[in-house]
Amino acid sequence: MGRSHGHKTRDRNKASLPQVPKNLKSDGNDVEFSKEMADGADLEALARANAANQRVQSRKKK
Repeated sequence: MGRSHGHKTRDRNKASLPQVPKNLKSDGNDVEFSKEMADGADLEALARANAANQRVQSRKKK
């Protein structure tokens, strides 16, 4: 019996993995963020995140 007989189903189980429903997925944004409660570090992090998103979007357009 050759080696290939035991490895035929190895790559077939990728399709049977459970998938997460769309309503349970999150986009990574924090919905509870409030600018009134934010301090300087939060506002700086928000500005950096927005700048990074703009850089990514400009690279995708090229």
